[in-house]
Amino acid sequence: MAASESSVQYDGMDLLHLYHQHPSIKLRNQLVEIHQGLVRKMAYKFRHQCHEPYEDLEQIGYFGLIRAIERFNPNQGYAFSSFAIPYIRGEILHFLRDRSTLLKIPRRWQEVYNQGQKIRKELTISLGRPPKDIEIANKLHISLQEWQESKLAAQNRSPLSLDATCVNYLDYQLTLGDIIPCPRTAVLQQQEEERQLLQGAMSLLEDNPRIAVELVFLKELTRKDAGKKIGASPMTVTRYLQKGLQDLIGYLQPPAESGVLSA
Repeated sequence: MAASESSVQYDGMDLLHLYHQHPSIKLRNQLVEIHQGLVRKMAYKFRHQCHEPYEDLEQIGYFGLIRAIERFNPNQGYAFSSFAIPYIRGEILHFLRDRSTLLKIPRRWQEVYNQGQKIRKELTISLGRPPKDIEIANKLHISLQEWQESKLAAQNRSPLSLDATCVNYLDYQLTLGDIIPCPRTAVLQQQEEERQLLQGAMSLLEDNPRIAVELVFLKELTRKDAGKKIGASPMTVTRYLQKGLQDLIGYLQPPAESGVLSA
């Protein structure tokens, strides 16, 4: 078993080097398949903290994995898993933040949802089983999408008690309050994620711009003193800083459109 796992890791690193030199959709999808366990682990973790389907969380996580593959530099000596996890977690968190806001349901959706609940009970009796969403939508004479949106709005409207049981074991219960981090913990976690993202982006910079950014912004040296260490003039240090900051912004900001996994 250990030999098999080592072989997978070795093949993955070889592919990362090859993709870094000659990027292609085929190589990228191979890397996604090799590292899909990172996405599944993160999606499973978040599945117990929200009402979103596991499949949706997993799909969103793959976008983070793709971003990590496209930006990873294997020559820097970082483990890919440490580099990729913040990207995967970040994509899922952005998705949950967009979906988790409590909504004030429009009157139309309230009426549709209430009628749908009555029809659900009637169909359950007549069919002898819980009806499918499409069957309820057909009875309401609306589209499947409209019925599902009304259900989602109703779910987001309903607040959850912190005492609500999420996991029920034989010897103890895990409540919603147990798994929600305190504000300070959430801030610290976000800061750590941002630190890891910045560290990953810094590793992608060329040597001189990276050194200039570290000396001036992290070690707080003057540009003159930084120039002495680099062996360049303050003016050259300024140019290094401008290039370093410009590249960092490009690495850290999300792409306008992410590619879709090909079959």
